[in-house]
Amino acid sequence: MIAKRNFTFITVLFAVLMLIVAGCSNQQSSSTSTSDESNHKETTSQEEDSEYPMTIKHAFGETVVEKKPKRVVTIQWGNQDIPLTLGVVPVGFSAANFGVQDDSGLLPWTAEKLKELGEENPNVFQDTDGLDFEAISDAKPDVILAAYSGITQEDYDTLSQIAPVVAYPEAAWTTTWRKQVEMNALGMGMEKEGKKLIKDIEEMIKEKVSHYPQIKGKKVVWVNFSAKDLSKLHIYTPIDSRAAFLYELGLVYPRSVTELIKDPNNFYLELSAENVEALYDADIIVGYGDDNLLKTIQKDPLLGKIPAVERGSIAFIESDTPLVAAGTPTPLSIRYTIDDYLELLAGAADKINE
Repeated sequence: MIAKRNFTFITVLFAVLMLIVAGCSNQQSSSTSTSDESNHKETTSQEEDSEYPMTIKHAFGETVVEKKPKRVVTIQWGNQDIPLTLGVVPVGFSAANFGVQDDSGLLPWTAEKLKELGEENPNVFQDTDGLDFEAISDAKPDVILAAYSGITQEDYDTLSQIAPVVAYPEAAWTTTWRKQVEMNALGMGMEKEGKKLIKDIEEMIKEKVSHYPQIKGKKVVWVNFSAKDLSKLHIYTPIDSRAAFLYELGLVYPRSVTELIKDPNNFYLELSAENVEALYDADIIVGYGDDNLLKTIQKDPLLGKIPAVERGSIAFIESDTPLVAAGTPTPLSIRYTIDDYLELLAGAADKINE
């Protein structure tokens, strides 16, 4: 009887001990799991923050962005379209200074994207006559994007007192849309998203251009004529974003024009009408104007001798269309206007063999 009781007691004791051991094991396992999860979160957080502080090189030196910005401000032309395309509404941005059809300061593609993102009352700086430093400061930015702009050293120094500034890479008003996306996305801490955006736009352009084989390889020059003074012309050089985009569409500048460029950082070239022979090799001329301007230059004794002018291979962009503002492209403007632009260029190209 005693033996039986001892056996029962030992059995129960053994069972209790096993439960205790199992409980300790589970607790240790749970503790280990929690510890592992905590370590994973810390590692992930460290990996996410490992990009910062971030240093961005530009024409005025280097800008250090300490952490991922939450409040983004953009200034001057088109920079707001990059954050908007990436789904971020800037807390303030500059009004467009040409091509706008109302008093909103918004080009149609910008207005369309703001509506899509649910922003009904954007903070638009009315700074077409100069930067509104007070309004920029009041927006309390974490970063100021100006990859495509003409800011001066003085502007940069003043803006840098407000927030880190992402300025243009080399020269004023020469940043291509691709570099603009790259730099502004980097300044926002969205480098990966920026690279994907560039790839998406490149693929879209390639597909669209494939429908217009007549423009491939044609020699083009972007020339601005003035009916008030036909004695001189202004040519955008290949580093200007307008001309650079023409290259991307498959056109090239003739050597007769490129060899006239003395300053590689200058985005425009002034040409006397007495030297219009430099334009004789152009298959197509692109510029701002309309049919009345074309008729005026065709009647001019010097300009009228330019073959492209004589046959009407002119792609003039009229001021009352959104295309006038799309010459300096952004991801939003490219998508919005590329069909109209390619049709305009193709129409000019079609007249070459007529």
